[in-house]
Amino acid sequence: MNEHVHSKPVSIDIEGMTCASCVLRVEKALLKVPSVTSASVNLATERATVQLDDAGNVDALFKAIEKVGYKGSQTPQSHDHGHAGHHHHDEDAAVLRRDVLVAGLLTLPLFVLEMGSHLYPPMHHWLLGMVSQQALYVTYFVLASVVLFWPGWRFFKIGFPALFHGAPEMNSLVALGAGAAYLYSVVVTFAPQLLPAQTQYVYYEAAAVIVTLILVGRWLEALAKGRTGEAIQRLVREQAKTARVQRDGGIVELPIEEVKAGDIIIVRPGDKVAVDGEIVEGASHLDESMISGESLPVSKTVGATVIGGTLNTSGSFSFRATKVGGDTMLAQIIRMVEEAQGGKLPIQGVVDQITAWFVPAVIGLAIITFGIWTIWGPEPAYVFGLVNAVAVLIIACPCAMGLATPTSIMVGTGRAAELGVLFRKSEALQQLRDARVVAFDKTGTLTAGKPALTDLILDDDFEHDEVLALVAAVEAKSEHPIASAIVTAAEQAGLALGTVTDFQAHAGNGVTARVDGRLVSIGSQRHLGHLDFADFSDAIEKLADEGKTPVFAAIDDKLAAAIVVADTIKPSSAMVIAALHEMGLKTVMISGDNRRTAEAIARQLGIDEVRAEVLPADKVATLKALRQFGKVAYVGDGINDAPALAEADIGIAVGTGTDAAIESADVVLLGGDLKGVLNALTISRATMKNIWENLFWAFGYNVLLIPVAAGALYPGFGILLNPMIGAGAMALSSIFVVGNAQRLRAVKGVSA
Repeated sequence: MNEHVHSKPVSIDIEGMTCASCVLRVEKALLKVPSVTSASVNLATERATVQLDDAGNVDALFKAIEKVGYKGSQTPQSHDHGHAGHHHHDEDAAVLRRDVLVAGLLTLPLFVLEMGSHLYPPMHHWLLGMVSQQALYVTYFVLASVVLFWPGWRFFKIGFPALFHGAPEMNSLVALGAGAAYLYSVVVTFAPQLLPAQTQYVYYEAAAVIVTLILVGRWLEALAKGRTGEAIQRLVREQAKTARVQRDGGIVELPIEEVKAGDIIIVRPGDKVAVDGEIVEGASHLDESMISGESLPVSKTVGATVIGGTLNTSGSFSFRATKVGGDTMLAQIIRMVEEAQGGKLPIQGVVDQITAWFVPAVIGLAIITFGIWTIWGPEPAYVFGLVNAVAVLIIACPCAMGLATPTSIMVGTGRAAELGVLFRKSEALQQLRDARVVAFDKTGTLTAGKPALTDLILDDDFEHDEVLALVAAVEAKSEHPIASAIVTAAEQAGLALGTVTDFQAHAGNGVTARVDGRLVSIGSQRHLGHLDFADFSDAIEKLADEGKTPVFAAIDDKLAAAIVVADTIKPSSAMVIAALHEMGLKTVMISGDNRRTAEAIARQLGIDEVRAEVLPADKVATLKALRQFGKVAYVGDGINDAPALAEADIGIAVGTGTDAAIESADVVLLGGDLKGVLNALTISRATMKNIWENLFWAFGYNVLLIPVAAGALYPGFGILLNPMIGAGAMALSSIFVVGNAQRLRAVKGVSA
């Protein structure tokens, strides 16, 4: 395929898939369509993601899916309210519930009459005293026929065509098993002369119970799979339904779909923010926990950005809509989570290879089982052979194998989204678990990314507030980068600033001015060189060790204070680094700062290794060098981090950063809190552990029980596995796998 041909992603919902074999059949069918460049099918989401070139036709995809026995429909693109949380799992569960009730009501009398007669001989004699055995068999035949060819017809409708196409799957096993028991019973009922007298037993109840139990399993599985996608549904439900918009001089309440970029929207206390935008009037506190996972409301004033779906907890405000519809952050989050949930991990490739030959192998084992029992088994050999072959067909459970990985991915990525972590690519779940090094960009990632007043070291003759107020009054007139940090510190302390006169700026050295008549000079040690610095020598040395460069303030020509304005470390950074060390990971800081400053910050945080004075263009080479220690995760936020995020084995973008950084990353931390790194690692490790548990159960179950079903325990212990018990166990294995994945919903996030 020409790499320059443009391709577009197409998402297709698929009905009728039940196991990993179905997934493989649909994938192969899609890949045969000439315009398809890649196709990935997910059993848990019942969805295919197809890359289609410009010449491609979606109808050709639907035809290919129908040709192999399934039904495809294009996934609705919008996340509007008419489609909120809707998925055909809901319909499946309703249809299956009806079919389970029908099958159960018809199977119960059949099971009670037949099994009751076996377990309680007087009941057998009473029955035969009431009706003839032939009439009883005909009654069983009618009940079983309705069960198999009404609620159970789905197994035959899909299973036999798949078998005849040479691609048998889970439905084929059920159809063969239940069908064999039913047909044998029909021969006994209507043509008994074809069989030896000692083999004339009916197995209608086995066929009906098998179908009923597997339907019960499918129903419970559909209910559980519906819960698996709840994270997406909850996100969709966060969207506001309407918005109060200024139109034609008045305020009108409009459906969310009619809001346009540029509209002014009024938000009252308790309202949800309709779309993304920027506050133009008023102030409030917003609950942004659905985006960032952070429980405390965030203060918002004029100029602040607001995010659609967040909750206004207090004041009223107006904002200008900047992003609407599919462009809002919530819509993008939903899209990212859906893409991650629909993806495949590298481990899934191994599972797919195994399941490709699993069902044919089971059918082969069933034939061998029948042959061995018929030749060497005790009388009635045919019956033993049939029952054990049916048990082998029914006990095998490829649906558990097919669900093992995707259900865990769905629940894991959904829970991560609730904790403010977006896995943009599902492969990152597996790769992050294997990370050995976590490298951090410094500015804006470990630090706040903007200067703040960190130190104000005073001469004994001056008071803190007095000096800060005087210095801030002068700096309010300055455009130097450190000026705003000093003014902000004074404002936060509630200090009143005096009147400034005679302001003079000395380029590269400092400023002087009079504040309410007092002479204030601020600048470097060189600028104030005529003053006595003896009292500050210890402080200067200590600050140099910390990589900090102070400026000095003189009041009325007497040295009053050493002032340090620096980029501050984020509150959670030290805790995150300590937690990463507890997880056994190596930490590295990559910074463009001079070595002394970078090492001082690394010492405060306890970081293992510092790569200082690294230019943005050299970050990629630095990450390549770090691979000697193992897989590398890189955490960054700026536009100059985009190449490094793409180069790292796992790129983690801090969500407060630039769009370019986020687009280059595998994982996005919403809200910008570094605790998200720990949450991402925790979810990754928990999800992979959960997948291995599911695979162990799914494969271990088959390895252990198929030989038992074939009769391996009969020679030594006289134990045979009834096909009905096999059907129940098979249903339970799928329910266990889906239920085990649900435990990921309880994974705890890291709190401050």
